[in-house]
Amino acid sequence: MKISKLLSALFAATLLFTTSCRTDDPIDEPQPKGAYENGIFLSNEGNFGSPTATVSFISNDLSVENKIYSANNDGAALGDVLQNIGVNGDNAYLILNNSNKIEIVNRYTFKKVATVSDQVSQPRYIAFAGNNFYVTNSSGSSKFVNVYNSATNAFVKKIDLTSSGERIVEASGKIFVQNASFGSGKKITIINPTSNTVEKEVTVPNGNIKKTISTGGNVYTIASTSTDSYIYKLSPTGAISSTITLSGIANGNNLEIDGTKFFFSSGAKVYSMDLSSTVIPTTPVLTLTDNSWSALYGFSVIDGKIYISNANGFTADSTVEIYSTAGTLLKTVTAGRGTNGFYKN
Repeated sequence: MKISKLLSALFAATLLFTTSCRTDDPIDEPQPKGAYENGIFLSNEGNFGSPTATVSFISNDLSVENKIYSANNDGAALGDVLQNIGVNGDNAYLILNNSNKIEIVNRYTFKKVATVSDQVSQPRYIAFAGNNFYVTNSSGSSKFVNVYNSATNAFVKKIDLTSSGERIVEASGKIFVQNASFGSGKKITIINPTSNTVEKEVTVPNGNIKKTISTGGNVYTIASTSTDSYIYKLSPTGAISSTITLSGIANGNNLEIDGTKFFFSSGAKVYSMDLSSTVIPTTPVLTLTDNSWSALYGFSVIDGKIYISNANGFTADSTVEIYSTAGTLLKTVTAGRGTNGFYKN
């Protein structure tokens, strides 16, 4: 064989081998960011006056891990009354009402990042807009929103409210504060995050506001009386753009939106209806057998699953039931003391 032919054959064999190796090379896959990258956080209040607040985590296969803050921070106690959890960027913000602080952790590892306590006084709920985060505070007769810089956690400004500051949400770049707590109140305050000033107050025409949420750039709030309930949709400017009157459904509460459906509760019953529908639901998705005050202490609908916590009167750890949106019980787990909320991570 001529040398030139031999070299050509060797080159072809080498090229084939190299191509084969490249084809079989493993594809780099994204590395997991931490043990809690996908799942649901549960805020467990704990008993008032003691540092027994905890966080639980439910994974996608519906298994539960309790006390994840202590487990990832050398056994440290979280604090007294975990009221709310906010998730933004790589962090989760844990609002400790009776400890007067905000613990910030990495949302994927739950390792502590920082503690915010400057100007914090009985904090309630948190929202995020632009470069800041906003926290409602209700301390005695003082009702206000504190503004903090998200990058440095430094205190920026205190915004006084004319009435109680409870749930707080962001929609289309504006901050909406629910001025209603413990079943009483009819106002929502709108804050402009550019100037961090109150832009306007909105008063709903009927019922007391029970829960305010945001989705798709709009704000929705459910208000109710002892006989009827109302779902109001607010535009980014604060105008009430639509009203659904739920005649005959008393004390509507726990408003949630999942996909194209509203979910809400009335007593021990959970209802659903299409966002575009005006037909009042008559048959509940599910009815709880326990009608006590703590039987529906926490409620959320996330990615096609309904999460309901029974706080068991705060005398035992909470029982959490997970249902399909059709009302089929999928699993029951035990969480911490006083589970009050569920948050997608």
